[in-house]
Amino acid sequence: MISLFAFLMMLAASSAYAADPAALSQIGPIVREEIAAGRLPGAVVWIGGKNGILYHHAFGEKAMEPGQAMTEDTLFDLASVTKTVATTTAVMQLVEAGKLDLEAPAARYWPEFAANGKGGITLHQLLTHYSGLRADLNLEHAWSGHEAALRLMLEEKPAFPPGTHYLYSDINFEILGELVEKVSGMPLDRYCRMHIFDPLGMSDTGFKPVFSRRIAPTGWKRRGEVNDPTAFRMGGVSGHAGLFSTAGDLAKFAGMMLNGGQLGKVRILKPSTIERMTVPQSPEGRSRLRGLGWDIDAPFASNRDTLLPAGAYGHTGFTGTSIWIDPVSKIFVILLTNRVYPDGRGNVKPLRNRLVSVMDEAVGKVSETDVAEARPALAAYLAAQKVESGLDVIEEQGFSPLKGMRIGLITNQTGRDRKGRSCADLLRMVPGVRLLALFSPEHGLHGEQDGKVVSGSDPSTGLPVYSLYGKVKKPTRAMLENIDALVFDIQDAGVRFYTYTTTMAYAMEAAAGKGIPFYVLDRPDPITADAVQGPMLDPGYSSFTGYFPLPVRYGMTLGELARFFNAEAGIGADLRVIPMRGYRRLDWYDTTGQPWIPPSPNLRSLAEATLYPGIALLEGANVSVGRGTGTPFEVVGAPWIEASTLAQYLSARNLAGVRFAPLTFTPESDRYKGQACHGVRITVSGRDSLDSPELGVEIAAALFRLYPEHFRLDDTFGAIGSHAVIEAIRNGKDPRTIASDWQPRLEAFRKRRAHYLIYSDMQ
Repeated sequence: MISLFAFLMMLAASSAYAADPAALSQIGPIVREEIAAGRLPGAVVWIGGKNGILYHHAFGEKAMEPGQAMTEDTLFDLASVTKTVATTTAVMQLVEAGKLDLEAPAARYWPEFAANGKGGITLHQLLTHYSGLRADLNLEHAWSGHEAALRLMLEEKPAFPPGTHYLYSDINFEILGELVEKVSGMPLDRYCRMHIFDPLGMSDTGFKPVFSRRIAPTGWKRRGEVNDPTAFRMGGVSGHAGLFSTAGDLAKFAGMMLNGGQLGKVRILKPSTIERMTVPQSPEGRSRLRGLGWDIDAPFASNRDTLLPAGAYGHTGFTGTSIWIDPVSKIFVILLTNRVYPDGRGNVKPLRNRLVSVMDEAVGKVSETDVAEARPALAAYLAAQKVESGLDVIEEQGFSPLKGMRIGLITNQTGRDRKGRSCADLLRMVPGVRLLALFSPEHGLHGEQDGKVVSGSDPSTGLPVYSLYGKVKKPTRAMLENIDALVFDIQDAGVRFYTYTTTMAYAMEAAAGKGIPFYVLDRPDPITADAVQGPMLDPGYSSFTGYFPLPVRYGMTLGELARFFNAEAGIGADLRVIPMRGYRRLDWYDTTGQPWIPPSPNLRSLAEATLYPGIALLEGANVSVGRGTGTPFEVVGAPWIEASTLAQYLSARNLAGVRFAPLTFTPESDRYKGQACHGVRITVSGRDSLDSPELGVEIAAALFRLYPEHFRLDDTFGAIGSHAVIEAIRNGKDPRTIASDWQPRLEAFRKRRAHYLIYSDMQ
């Protein structure tokens, strides 16, 4: 058994990233603010790693009783953190022992489980929430006891075919807990005590704790009984909930995970098992980055949004608990609260988000090399996910579809193959293909210009370069003289008002007018071709920033959008799309293996592209969205905004996938050049859960509510594109209700869009 003192000394003897003490000093005031706001009664925060325990403190009260101040040794109901600390660890120990096989069906170990179409569900699918089973057992009818729960598990029918959909499910881990018992010969609680908690010296950790005033209650007069209703009916022991622990005990567990499965002389899991558990395991791409049992996120680092899409791993619990472990910085963060006490109305999400911001600041920046060295299996996983663009595919074909043709190429700096060679250079070297002219969109051939772009010639090739973002926006008959086909190879941003889509549509019209084919060399939608979000453009308001009534995020690649425009807008071009290979609709750009090339001067990173569909909704109005700074579309501000007021207001909205921090910045160009702008920095904390257009409407509504005499709401129409949304904001309607109001039109659009899709979510 390892004492807490020995554990602290062992951690302190190691070396890793140091955390900035000044940043960590912000934690106390932040936690106290959240307690004062009534979002939780108290909390315990432990931060540590291979440099020792960096921070540990208890705040507030555990209960509304005399002498019930929160203490560092308070026991908490961990809720779903049980899934990782207990059940996943137990399952993986049994896998190491050869008693369980992750790819085997659960019915191998529990034959009756095969009933009702569950025979093919594997342990891997249960651990990653791809079993297709519902969220939880039926609680509408009275039942109690372990045996009754087993009968309900056997009666369950998959809501989706196994392996096809991500659906977070407590049933998955209820089943896994039963499998532990069946193959080990002992109940889950006894197995975990013998093989995990006692060896690690986690003396305060276990199911069904003995009553103690050290336990933080989870409801009025409810103390020491599991809060989860299913686990309660099962007698307090289940694979999905029921575990109680302290921050100190969880620190030992986190130290074991950081140390490759070993703490002191005690080995719980093999290093290879830890790595396997904590890299993406989702079977159909990355609709959600899930490991085995663990949720996966970016590492703690101020530049986390520019790094690999995963690195840290962790889990949260309904009662207000969480544990996050970052193998890159070698730091873990444990936050334990009983936010459901006394009436279930507490909210720990704002505190979690603010702690992550503190950790980003405390750790500072890390490099891609740091991430790759700390997570070699993750780097290998991402390397295996490479997508071949339409240019890569047609290049592999020797450009045979273009043989014998004189070509006009619409391109810019993004038109490159996976080796970094430009489409123009490649076409010039193909026998039997003559490249006669280049056409450039907004920002010019090299993507460096703001404002109107003039025509000219390309110094490296001597070819004429016709601007499609000046006096002329559509190729003229003179420009197309002697051209047999137009080829379009440009990376888009996936947003309605990004002008490259209109340039493509106008060029398709020109090709149709001349009767020549139009080729699209397809590329990824960088913010996934799955999400359809935001208000639709009102009919009759077509412009160069809105060719056709689309939602803000239309969820299509340019090849798919070309097919949509060709039919729905009646263009009637001889359209020929060269599809990508290996692309999935759920892919974010950084999981494709394609190098990020900024498609325009102010979309310098995928993080900015992720926020662009929301923050760009505001820039027609009298606010700065960060143009002229190093972080365009990651900040919003104006001289007339009070930064802390706006940050607190937006944080209190509890928007999924994003967090806010007060900020003052001074743009070097563009709106408010040289003036101090007060506002917020916006950081993406969960891009799959973020509805970026709704975020933009939330900020617009906040600015109009807080500063009605300053904020020019009407000027946002050009990007928002919906008079109904503008009026709803003006009338004080809740932004969530506004977003729900545009859903019927989105659903109708999805049905129209479905006819033109090329890629599935599985390839």
